[in-house]
Amino acid sequence: MVKERARILVVGGGYVGMYTALRLQRKLKHELRRKDVEITVVTPDPYMTYQPFLPEAAAGSISPRHVVVPLRRVLDRCEIVVGEITAVDHAKRTATLTTLATDEEGTGARQLPYDELVLAPGSVSRTLPVPGLAEHAIGFKTVEEAIGLRNHVIEQMDIASSTRDPAIRDAALTFVFVGGGYAGVEALGELEDMARYAARYYHNVRPEDMKWILVEASGRVLPEVGEEMGRYTVTELRRRNIDVRLETRLESCTDRVAVLSDGARFPTRTVVWTAGVKPHPLLAATDLPLTGRGRLRCTPRLTVEGAPHAWAAGDAAAVPDVTAPGQDTAPNAQHAVRQAKLLGDNIAHALRGEELETYSHRYVGSVASLGLHKGVAHVYGRKLKGYPAWFMHRAYHLSRVPTFNRKARVLAEWTLSGLFKREIVSLGSLEHPRAEFERAAGGKAPGDPDDDPKGSS
Repeated sequence: MVKERARILVVGGGYVGMYTALRLQRKLKHELRRKDVEITVVTPDPYMTYQPFLPEAAAGSISPRHVVVPLRRVLDRCEIVVGEITAVDHAKRTATLTTLATDEEGTGARQLPYDELVLAPGSVSRTLPVPGLAEHAIGFKTVEEAIGLRNHVIEQMDIASSTRDPAIRDAALTFVFVGGGYAGVEALGELEDMARYAARYYHNVRPEDMKWILVEASGRVLPEVGEEMGRYTVTELRRRNIDVRLETRLESCTDRVAVLSDGARFPTRTVVWTAGVKPHPLLAATDLPLTGRGRLRCTPRLTVEGAPHAWAAGDAAAVPDVTAPGQDTAPNAQHAVRQAKLLGDNIAHALRGEELETYSHRYVGSVASLGLHKGVAHVYGRKLKGYPAWFMHRAYHLSRVPTFNRKARVLAEWTLSGLFKREIVSLGSLEHPRAEFERAAGGKAPGDPDDDPKGSS
């Protein structure tokens, strides 16, 4: 039994936030029933996004709603607050909270008290001061971005098919991806696969008309799968006429022209930025100790150094790797899920006055998809490529996606996609659902650049 009534605040609804709260529900079910413990989860979105499935959602292999897990359904014994924590004063055990109703109420942000704090806000896209990046690029970190990118690619094919201007056609069919990690390579592989399939339904757009360009600042891609598999990935992409440019940077993308550090210039309407992530800005608005890279300084027991009753894991935490002294665990999903489970256990141990456990997990390997029936994998020292790696990629992530409901739905969609043709419809209007009505009602002036019922960028 817990020593006293405890209010647990979980900041973030991603991997760590959801799995920690889920673990706490199970470990403290009797205390929750007696109301000795209350768990509050504050998250900007009422769902957890299973990010490894974003490339397949962008390619149309999985429905967007099956890539996310509704938190209210999974965390039925927790209080879910859709909002943002903007600052934390751990000395006073309070967090500053804003919600969707804050502006309408006119009372400003409110202070949320807590006894135990779990900081798991995740990370945000790491951008560089590249001219034109903020105005023209799109990220690939959320389900909204993935589906928006799918709609955008199909719309560019529609533009290329209908225009008589060769310059507009060339720019529409040029797609530049910046970043050779998981997000960039998998997104490029899946979308190129999808676009090549869709081209068969256009009378004047062929796969060879499209230019797909991958820009990577280092000398290799997918470092997680090893050097050999990284070289195979580059070879496989180039075999598909994808222009892979290593040791190259994006210098500018103003006026819809991507300028690279090697001097190449590509008129393009599509720049996808996947060049890494950085710690969430919230961490800098706390009184907790940070590393030089802006992550929370943690112990192997997932507590924040020098801050009793503060806990962290995942992208936001620098957790010492006990299997490799002197290093921190990598900020990836594999560690985040395992850390979250131990984090839930340790909070329960702390509330009951029990000894805490130490996080220890050796990285077992990585899998990556390069499109339908194509992939690379390096797992337990074994290297796979092609169809076996692709199959392992799907099997692994199907086993890891939360809830039986999602597993069954994803498996059903994969089965149906093997029996029927791909969907090649763009629903860009979902991004601006009122645009058509506003135009009909005269709410926008003719020629307004934002007046686009299709929602294209």
